[in-house]
Amino acid sequence: MTVGTNSSLGAADAAEERFRDAPEAPAAADGLRGVPPQAGDCGRERAAPSPPAPGSPDRLGIPGVDADDLPDGLVVADDTGRVICFNSAAARITALAPDQALGSRIDSALPLEDLEGRRWWTLTDPYGGLGIRRGQPERNLLLPGGREVLVSASYIRTHPTGPLRRLVVTLRGTEARRRTERSHAELIATVAHELRSPLTSVKGFTATLLAKWERFTDEQKRLMLETVDADANRVTRLIAELLDISRIDSGRLEVRRQPVDIATAVGRHVQALTANGQAPERFLVRVGRPLPDLWADPDKIDQILGNLLENAVRHGDGTVTIDVSPHEKGTAVTVTDEGPGIPEESMGRVFTRFWRGSKRGGTGLGLYIVKGIVEAHGGTITVGRGPGGGAEFRFILPVSAPAYLTQ
Repeated sequence: MTVGTNSSLGAADAAEERFRDAPEAPAAADGLRGVPPQAGDCGRERAAPSPPAPGSPDRLGIPGVDADDLPDGLVVADDTGRVICFNSAAARITALAPDQALGSRIDSALPLEDLEGRRWWTLTDPYGGLGIRRGQPERNLLLPGGREVLVSASYIRTHPTGPLRRLVVTLRGTEARRRTERSHAELIATVAHELRSPLTSVKGFTATLLAKWERFTDEQKRLMLETVDADANRVTRLIAELLDISRIDSGRLEVRRQPVDIATAVGRHVQALTANGQAPERFLVRVGRPLPDLWADPDKIDQILGNLLENAVRHGDGTVTIDVSPHEKGTAVTVTDEGPGIPEESMGRVFTRFWRGSKRGGTGLGLYIVKGIVEAHGGTITVGRGPGGGAEFRFILPVSAPAYLTQ
């Protein structure tokens, strides 16, 4: 039986299977009040335990696995509303010792309230409510002190509309969800900021041209249209980055492998940068031969090289050195500049979202995408300090021939 759609209910499902085969208990008491305590256990004992026999209630249905092996908090109450299982994750989340929880009423062990301050057990009434209910979906509730916790519940009955035999509750901390929410909020704020500037420019220039076309010379019109074109390209790049992030985060980034000449690709990017005004002598390309055959997505390789080289030119100083060499795992490419480098304390955050090495523009998403692309190829990327003190990025791509060539 599954309640809701969240994967955290796996612990409740496992416990449900465990208790479904347990000996039947007397009929459920009405509500949670006035019931005698019963000792019980599931992974945590109130007294010295004896080794559980296969299929006994001390197991979760998996040989050698008990409730303390679950990553989520698990609390189980019997037909009288007394806690018979309180695993170590539940103790960590609630800051309540298992010995204090076992045998107590579940509404005392878990005095949960909703976000409006209402008592959750009174609202849901698992022992006295409708007999057709199968549980409660995951929701945010509050522990004493106002700490939030994600709670879901499964109702195990003797038959579909029968009395409650076991109440299985799973608990999860909200830290991971909060981090995800903050990340999404930061992404929305960054996108809004990055879109506002180019769209304002596009709107301003096009409105001016439409209103006063005859007053401008051809050279002025050309300058305005070139600015509009550059801002439109900026918006297009941002949208492409957002799509890449979505694919990386969901594991749907496709890699279409083809033979790639990495040395030629590096030369092509250097040539493009010099054509855009960079001095040719600023770049030093060193290629170690022979290079192994490289099967990779050429468009994705261009994206990696373009980002690393543009970063070296924009944020670094002096000569930008690109080393391409064979490696025991495939092909290694190192991009080094002679700028101030990356502070040691920032090394661990370079490949995270929104990290920016300076205030010279950019969305802070490029290196996050580069890391995702490299890892999608089965490779690795690292950052360090170069011989001249500047930043040094090194990525290694395996040979990774397509499956049809290796079968």
